[in-house]
Amino acid sequence: MKQALRMKKSVLTQAVLLALQAGAAVTALAAEDDTSGANAPAVAALGDNVGAVIVTGTRRSGLKAVDSASPIQVVDAGTLERTGQPDLIQALAQNLPSFTAQAFGGDTANLTLSARLRGLSPNDTLVLVNGKRRHTTANLAVLAGPFQGGAATDLNFIPVAAIDHIEVLQDGAAAQYGTDAIAGVINIILKKDNTGGSLTTTGGAYFDQGGRTGDVSFNKGFEPSSNSYINLSGEHKYHGFSDRGAIDPRVVSAANLAAIPTLSQAEGYPYVNHISGDAAYHISLLALNAGVNLGDTELYSSATYGKKTAQSYENYRLPNRLPKVYPKGFSPLETIDETDFGFTGGARGTAAGWNWDLSSTYGRDKADIGVVNSANISLYNDTGSTPTSFHAGTFTASQWTTSLELNRDYAVGWSSPLTVAAGLEYRRDTYDIGAGDAASRYKEGSQSYPGFSLTDAGSHARHNQSVYVDVAGSPVAQFKLDLAARYENYSDFGSARVGKITGRYDFSPEVALRGTVSNGFRAPTMAEQYYSATNVTPTQASVQLAPNSKAAALVGINGLKPEKSSNYSVGLVLHPLPRATLALDAYTIIIHDRIVGSGTVYGSGNTVNSPAVVAAIVANGNVLDPTVSKTGISIFSNAANTKNTGLEAVFSYNTNHDDWGKVDWTVAGNYNKVEVTKVNQAPSQLSPQKLLDQAAVAFLEKASPKVRLNFGALWKRGDWTVNLRESVYGPSSGFASLDNVTYYETKIKTLATTDLEVSYRINKAWTASLGANNLFNKYPDQINGDYLQAARNGLNNLAVTQYPSFSPIGINGGYYYGRLSYVF
Repeated sequence: MKQALRMKKSVLTQAVLLALQAGAAVTALAAEDDTSGANAPAVAALGDNVGAVIVTGTRRSGLKAVDSASPIQVVDAGTLERTGQPDLIQALAQNLPSFTAQAFGGDTANLTLSARLRGLSPNDTLVLVNGKRRHTTANLAVLAGPFQGGAATDLNFIPVAAIDHIEVLQDGAAAQYGTDAIAGVINIILKKDNTGGSLTTTGGAYFDQGGRTGDVSFNKGFEPSSNSYINLSGEHKYHGFSDRGAIDPRVVSAANLAAIPTLSQAEGYPYVNHISGDAAYHISLLALNAGVNLGDTELYSSATYGKKTAQSYENYRLPNRLPKVYPKGFSPLETIDETDFGFTGGARGTAAGWNWDLSSTYGRDKADIGVVNSANISLYNDTGSTPTSFHAGTFTASQWTTSLELNRDYAVGWSSPLTVAAGLEYRRDTYDIGAGDAASRYKEGSQSYPGFSLTDAGSHARHNQSVYVDVAGSPVAQFKLDLAARYENYSDFGSARVGKITGRYDFSPEVALRGTVSNGFRAPTMAEQYYSATNVTPTQASVQLAPNSKAAALVGINGLKPEKSSNYSVGLVLHPLPRATLALDAYTIIIHDRIVGSGTVYGSGNTVNSPAVVAAIVANGNVLDPTVSKTGISIFSNAANTKNTGLEAVFSYNTNHDDWGKVDWTVAGNYNKVEVTKVNQAPSQLSPQKLLDQAAVAFLEKASPKVRLNFGALWKRGDWTVNLRESVYGPSSGFASLDNVTYYETKIKTLATTDLEVSYRINKAWTASLGANNLFNKYPDQINGDYLQAARNGLNNLAVTQYPSFSPIGINGGYYYGRLSYVF
């Protein structure tokens, strides 16, 4: 018992040592302690930011978040830093109850985790950087789950050190920003400081071992001239593997042990299957934000560059699969070598009474996918040799956006000038799949992740033009009104017209009522339309069909239609006490023809099968592993209509007492109920199987907690700062099946986790922090025992997974860290 306790305590020691070791490098670069303190990082709590001036959700200038007609939450740099998280996605998820981060992904989705707003698809949230559209990742989340189909912006390619603050518009905004802003908008505002800077190093690890993390970042401002600024940021971080899997039932089977003598010699036996855990990655980031004022005109630019390499364990293969190459069996690892960059250049100024802004933004994400510690068994059987590492293929996605925005104020006799804004935008998107090397795609291909075939490969492009008009003003002092309309025309999906009406009435300084009515339109992402690949486990092989392919037509799918949405919200903004603000916003989001990925629809080896599936696999040119027991397909389709009903609340209150310091109190909550109101009829070719089965419906309706609450207290006194947050997650659940006939429900009961960080300012330059996320090492409920037993009875590899992938608190338990910061 004492030994176990010492091991647990050692994790905190490791976190401190990691921070100090990296801090030595920081110290070597740092100058002598700066005593000015002018550039110390902001430490305002989330609730403190209600008075911040915003640029998101409105075309009016000088509007504060607390006075907005739409719900806006502002997260500043200090709040992001205090989470102690190694990435931006997790940092936002800790602070925004309506923002849910992916804990674990299958296949390449574990190499690029994503998040979603208000329980909708990650693709339904638009990400902006300095108000300009950010490109998306090329890596698609394919396997079934609540984040399936996600190919949104990878937020982790933006260094946290570069961020001044983030404005999150939690309201449909397709008419204002573009037709994929159904759930809302995340606008990342970069720092513009032209003097000073900071160096920060962080180290941490999970309480139960694994996930060892190290991070070093910097930010520096430069002033080339009195009318210009350059702000440069960089970051490098490493995150190690974690393993939360159970014993693989295949390796303790008496029959297997008798038949395979070398099985018990596998490294780590009987814990040989490491698929249930974090991927390991290295990521290096750079960001630039610059501008120069030339009088009536300002030139500006921003750029980001990121390089990531990552590996993720796949299922263990038994020694009898390829005994001469791997006598003790093998665990393939999927790899990614990813390069991501974005650049914006533009000019803004005034002419003839109009404010104008002309800009062009280009972004590109390229991911080379590989497999190591693997083999192509058919290639070995046919030729006597096989590589052990493979290049499985390449994803490339790019986006080029050029826009012209105009606005001016007119005096029309109202309480405030009437702001008239208009804009034009042209966007071109591309998506490419490059084939794998010849060995990776020979017959059934490389184990765990076959290379992309020549029929999977292809280059695709589309473009669209849009125009918008936005009119905002206050007819009387208490009433704000904002009307927006947008027209978009896609080269592959035709045109769409969307609009938004937003209003707010302040009955008194203490009480205001606000509301919004809007509609939205989201064209399928390029990846949803064109992704095609083969997925293999030790017992099953399935083909992901592109919805617009000839093979898909054989199972009754003839491409995708756009999603169409209607958004309604009404809210109250209250000031019940001095220095206290309470915002309550209720919303309904209705989506027709929602794009959803199917589970596996079987063609052979299952209790129920569809002959059309076998024909589609053949037509798609796939050769599947002959040793697997089941074959099938999965595909994206406009499978359902859904309705989200929810309530968001944000309360902030500041107290200040000379004798014991200042405390910023915050309470933030989200209630979100998702209903599948209609399941569109599956094609007759797949009968009796369904595209949207019980498990897929549950992922939509129940996988995210209906209730999420954050209780926060930020205490500051002298050189000490303590940040305490209690997060409560309501119940969630999901269904799983081994045969699409019998379904098992896994339930996660209500959970509460505690995050704590203590910081001490050593002097005006140096600050040291120790913290923990999930301080008391909580875990979610485990996967349904009956399901695991059924899987083990069939010696199914899925039985190693102990915790559900939809867990709102992840699958790794507590994370402990130390941080050392230097400002100058």
